[in-house]
Amino acid sequence: MKNAKNKTSRRETWKRLLAYIRKSLPLLALTIVFAGATVGLSLYIPILCGRAIDCMTGTGTVDFDGIARCLVKIGICASLCGILQWVMNSLNNRVAYRVIRDVRRDAFDTLTHLPLSYIDSHPHGGTVSRVIADVDQFADGLLLGFTQFFTGIATIVCTLVFMLMIHPLITLAVVVLTPLSLFVAAFIARRTYSMFRLQSETRAELTAQINEVIGGQPVVRAFSRESDCLAEFDGINDKLEKASLRAVFFSSITNPSTRFINNVVYAAVCLTGALAVIGGSMTVGGLTSFLAYANQYTKPFNEISGVITELQNALACAERIFSLIDEDRETPDKPGAVSLAGAEGEVRAEHVDFSYVPDRELIRDLNLVVKPGQRVAIVGPTGCGKTTIINLLMRFYDVDAGSILVDGRDLRDIRRDSLHGAYGMVLQDTWMLRGTVRENIAMGREASDEEIEAAARAAHAHSFIRRLPEGYDTVISDDGGALSAGQRQLLCIARVMLAIPPMLILDEATSSIDTRTEMKIQNAFAAMMRGRTSFIVAHRLSTIREADIILVMKAGKIIEKGTHDDLLRAGGFYADLWGSQFEAVG
Repeated sequence: MKNAKNKTSRRETWKRLLAYIRKSLPLLALTIVFAGATVGLSLYIPILCGRAIDCMTGTGTVDFDGIARCLVKIGICASLCGILQWVMNSLNNRVAYRVIRDVRRDAFDTLTHLPLSYIDSHPHGGTVSRVIADVDQFADGLLLGFTQFFTGIATIVCTLVFMLMIHPLITLAVVVLTPLSLFVAAFIARRTYSMFRLQSETRAELTAQINEVIGGQPVVRAFSRESDCLAEFDGINDKLEKASLRAVFFSSITNPSTRFINNVVYAAVCLTGALAVIGGSMTVGGLTSFLAYANQYTKPFNEISGVITELQNALACAERIFSLIDEDRETPDKPGAVSLAGAEGEVRAEHVDFSYVPDRELIRDLNLVVKPGQRVAIVGPTGCGKTTIINLLMRFYDVDAGSILVDGRDLRDIRRDSLHGAYGMVLQDTWMLRGTVRENIAMGREASDEEIEAAARAAHAHSFIRRLPEGYDTVISDDGGALSAGQRQLLCIARVMLAIPPMLILDEATSSIDTRTEMKIQNAFAAMMRGRTSFIVAHRLSTIREADIILVMKAGKIIEKGTHDDLLRAGGFYADLWGSQFEAVG
């Protein structure tokens, strides 16, 4: 049952691969033509060598003119063969790398449209491994296949024709015996496919672990987890070593096995050919040519067996890539979905249910009404669903039941890009673009240098930007480079202040900023939020005292609602939170 499943999987992978190759059919056809011409010229050389030998086997005579003519022809054939071989390899490379480009583009396109549930539930390193390492392995197998498969087939066909012309009976013996090597190669290849697949999966697991450790290096060192991480790495690395050795060992049996069979065939040809020369049915030069052809005939079988082995690795990698490409994308916009132009900012949640894991409740029967321009703060203990509400408002996740409406329209009836463009977000986790500081601030929209600088001043980022080596033209990496966490967050705040969207989401937007700067930024936020619907997630309750509505959440439900003063007077859960933060300090 498992073998049948593997065969079906490989067949589907081949179909997908051929669909990509079909786009380069003209180049592929040229490759086949050049392969035939290259093989034809290279196989004509043994005939010329045989004729040259026959020119000097007569008793007491050597035909120097005949030898010279043969040598000239050999030189011309070898030169043309080299040129055509170079052109053919160039075409092969172009076809292979076009396929790789298209596969990698489709894989990355899928990555940009995957739902966040996939991104959150799969190790980033494993996903990166599929797009980079697996595609590279796939490319190596594809290049080897294109280069050797066509020339191998052409060599087999052409050598058969030439051998038949020299001695049909011995040719028949060669044809009968040689395919044994293919049966051996196919037998081994069928068993190595699953081994190469395990190798590819383990490599992805190792990449994920390395990515995790590098990204969390400060935490690893702070908690002295170096030895534990090394032990985990050693475990996966040993597993990869065993999987790789097993796959390579069994695949390496192919070539010696086929060479042994081919050597037996070659010995049989030598013996029967010598008998034919003695019997007078073949000349010495003819035997020399025939032996050259017999060697050329068996050589492609060795190469093709190697190609088959490499293709098992390539197919295993291709299957993992195609499985990523085939992942379910986020739910597409409905036909006729509208753009949210000029959003006023009225937001409603009606009987919303949502959970990340089906059997684990999170948000149940959430109801909320936010009027345009209101500032809404969301507070509560860790894990109560604050950030989840933000994910639902942005439609990073779809609700399980109920509906969320903006300006009276269900989010599912609004185009995603339009909805996202209506919000400005500053999150606790900052994200930087690999580029200049200027480009990072202007990510939200096209802006002049003056507008960018004004946004940076409003975010209180201008002073530290001026101290950078190249100011606003300083190039930073995607992890922020030498910038501190607070400086990266100031750039994200400047980015939103430049975009000036109709609605704002601030999720612990000042968590990495010192208290003095935070007070200044809160004033800038207050000015920016004026007239804009704003959602503020905060653990520090001092930052949301001026909110129009404070939603107090617990276990996925809104348990209290009101202004800061109203909630303190009520003496409920919010009052307890406030007291735990301030009265204990006092």
